[in-house]
Amino acid sequence: MVEKIILGIDPGTTVMGFGILEVKGKTMKVIVMEELLLSKYDNHYMKLKKIFEKTIQIIDNYKPDEIAIEAPFFGKNVQSMLKLGRAQGVAMAASLSREVPITEYAPKKIKMAITGNGNASKEQVAKMLQSLLKLKELPKRLDATDGLAAAVCHFYNADRIVSGKNYSGWAAFVKKNPGKVS
Repeated sequence: MVEKIILGIDPGTTVMGFGILEVKGKTMKVIVMEELLLSKYDNHYMKLKKIFEKTIQIIDNYKPDEIAIEAPFFGKNVQSMLKLGRAQGVAMAASLSREVPITEYAPKKIKMAITGNGNASKEQVAKMLQSLLKLKELPKRLDATDGLAAAVCHFYNADRIVSGKNYSGWAAFVKKNPGKVS
């Protein structure tokens, strides 16, 4: 009997990676691990629309109980950070519209949960997931494994008080973020 389905999302405006875990007790099983390729769209707003639609489709198809999403990291390129934040926000909006609870995790926290090293490379995270979840092969791009890593990190943190931000719906988001809503 399935206890929980966790959707992990690695947001991006070029590639959005996601992975879905089925949890039974202390056992994790990968249901799906895929990527949404967005580089073929020139229009940034069209990319955001596709992220929203794909997130809704994933939620409607797999019915996750919880969503873990990688929080934007702080980089030197402000434009890239803004685009990444928009992609994350759109995925969160889609999740909230379906009333699925969301938890954000910093990239270093996800890497630490998977490899024990907060500075691990994408390749190290992917290899550890391959070993841990007995994956036959890894995808060419590692955005899908990054999404899956967010779901695994959430599984590992399920019994703890999570330091990430949790939202169970629009009302909860607005209550925790009064300055972000006008």
